[in-house]
Amino acid sequence: MKNEKYTHLSHTFGPLYDKSSEILILGSFPSVKSREAEFYYGHPQNRFWKVISAVYGCQQPQNIPEKKEFALKNHIALWDTIDSCDIIGSDDSSIKNAVATDLSPILSAADIKAIFCNGAVSHKLYMKHSYPLTGIAAVKLPSTSPANAAYSLERLISIWSEEISKYISL
Repeated sequence: MKNEKYTHLSHTFGPLYDKSSEILILGSFPSVKSREAEFYYGHPQNRFWKVISAVYGCQQPQNIPEKKEFALKNHIALWDTIDSCDIIGSDDSSIKNAVATDLSPILSAADIKAIFCNGAVSHKLYMKHSYPLTGIAAVKLPSTSPANAAYSLERLISIWSEEISKYISL
């Protein structure tokens, strides 16, 4: 990690949802690029928007307003499992002193049918911090991060489609 130091950070932007949201997709904590953009999956090499638009058979949204519209139109809520933590850059594996996000605003406002975690770190943190409060088990999906080179775009789309279609009709 090239002598990088831990920084204590708090989430700087809120969740995306409305009362029609049916699925909740949780990342772990925003990357440097997402924090700069103040929106989810802001790194240009993160495959989230390519994957989720393919899962829904839609054109990939290109900017934040289009991404917000896409998510809400398709009843997708977005948030992260961690509200604040110590982290080095964007490295999920460096997260320590994590404080869980309060998911109750989404869960009380929308009829969420399933919670999906984008990656193993998000899932681990959700199961440790949030599951005891929500009682809703989350589905672990392979990360769309560019760091997850083991999964091709096609494989991500296939797995995400298969898992999401178990809970909602695509």
